[in-house]
Amino acid sequence: MQNDSITVTIEGRNYSVIRGTSLEKIKNDFCSENKAIVVAAYVNNEIRELTHPVTEDCSISFIDLSSADGVRIYQRSLTFLLAKAFNDIFPDETIEVRHSVSKGLFFECSVDDFDEEDVQRIEDRMRELVNMDLPFEKKTMSTEEARQLFLEKNRTDKYGAIKYREKSYVTFYRFDDMEDYFYGFMVPSSGYLSLFRLEHDNGGIVLISPRQTNPDTIEEHDIPKKLFQIFSEYRQWINILGVDNVGKLNDIVEAGKAGEFIMISEALHEKKIARIADMISERKNRPKIILIAGPSSSGKTTFAQRLSIQLRVNGLIPVNISLDDYFVDKDKTPLDENGKPDFEALEAVDLKLFNLQLNSLINGEKVSIPTYNFITGKREYNNRILQLKDDHVLVIEGIHGLNPRLTEEVSEDSKFKIYISAITSMQIDKQNRIPTTDLRFIRRIVRDHQFRGCPAAATIDLWPSVRRGEEKNIFPFQEQADVMFNSSLIYELGVLKTYAIPLLSEIRPDQPQYSESRRLIEFLSYFLNIDSDEIPPNSILREFIGGSCFFKE
Repeated sequence: MQNDSITVTIEGRNYSVIRGTSLEKIKNDFCSENKAIVVAAYVNNEIRELTHPVTEDCSISFIDLSSADGVRIYQRSLTFLLAKAFNDIFPDETIEVRHSVSKGLFFECSVDDFDEEDVQRIEDRMRELVNMDLPFEKKTMSTEEARQLFLEKNRTDKYGAIKYREKSYVTFYRFDDMEDYFYGFMVPSSGYLSLFRLEHDNGGIVLISPRQTNPDTIEEHDIPKKLFQIFSEYRQWINILGVDNVGKLNDIVEAGKAGEFIMISEALHEKKIARIADMISERKNRPKIILIAGPSSSGKTTFAQRLSIQLRVNGLIPVNISLDDYFVDKDKTPLDENGKPDFEALEAVDLKLFNLQLNSLINGEKVSIPTYNFITGKREYNNRILQLKDDHVLVIEGIHGLNPRLTEEVSEDSKFKIYISAITSMQIDKQNRIPTTDLRFIRRIVRDHQFRGCPAAATIDLWPSVRRGEEKNIFPFQEQADVMFNSSLIYELGVLKTYAIPLLSEIRPDQPQYSESRRLIEFLSYFLNIDSDEIPPNSILREFIGGSCFFKE
């Protein structure tokens, strides 16, 4: 007869529980009260919902809103709550998630003259549902049954998302009288979802939820106007290409038309880069310095090269200098919280020397440019003499490019600032978006392996630190840009999948990165494979998969 007791290990301590006890009860019985809301748990490195019954000895680590997984689960559950409340108020209208924005998610809806009073009605209904503490009930259905169901209900977006899926089943959630398909896990019930706020903006709804860095409060929301414009531009590109969700992209791949689609996507990039070059060239007081900044894996280096070519077409000669060469000597580099040199801190740059030399170059003077020796940790001068002529323009790429302190002694008229990031607004379906961060993350995993010999597990470990640096050094200054460039390519996840999945599949179940690798594999499984042969050598994607005409490999 099977023993009715099992042993669970939580934070190094062993507890005896009855077999089949839910994670939610284990949390309530054995864990001290968390400041942040607990939404799920890792059971032997795999994410499990709090409703999950534990049936064998295992190690448990609870997931709250101070983790990326916790934030994703909470936002996903809030999205379902919003969809239900919206449907209760506007039963004949539609709502769909579009993209992330500052501290929340932006949703479009089909309601005419949608206003702040409408948003308040929806928020009030959401809070009523939270107080009712209704369960999110999980059930599974065969993939073929789900396809038929979506066709019958005319949910072509949902049908398209699973049309080519090889997985044998689909997971649904039921909330009150509403049933839908979501990519990922949910909280047990609506009572968990008390922390949120809605705002009316750009004719739609911004759903604001707790952030990982401040998980127990709702922060004030600021509207990034220029970033909204980039999302609007991306929607125009989507309309040109006729692909607003994964299902439509997969149909193009299945029909053998990926090559033509790639060419049009790349042409949109080239046209935008040419426009930026024209903006620089046509300014009344033409800037002498171009500053390019953006988060990790945005494609900054390839963008800088392609912009330089377009500037040459306009009769300008781009000259590149690196911020790295202006690092202070290693013994003066600021230290991070772990006592290691923090090369991402602005104070790691000799700002006084940098500004002095920029002004000298703008004034037409000859300047001896330093070179930073990473082996000795000191700047060296190797007779690199630079002098700008009338048709020269400096191109400077670096994470601090938009920070006003970097070039505070340089006239604003002399600078042109560009923000670049891989920004997505194509959807899996109307309730499931493609996160911008995940696109950059997958790019980084592929690039780190291709060019740095770095396994996926190491990149996964490093990513939270990279994200913290972006939040501190890049995102606060993105609205300072004169122009923004979206480096994402609508087809690229189908290409990246072929490189990323083998790397992610190497991560074993006993490794701490396992749950994240499984999440990314599941995400990529929605895309059909796209061969890289037809991608041009100057594509931004080549910076990550190889074969770029701008890099020696």
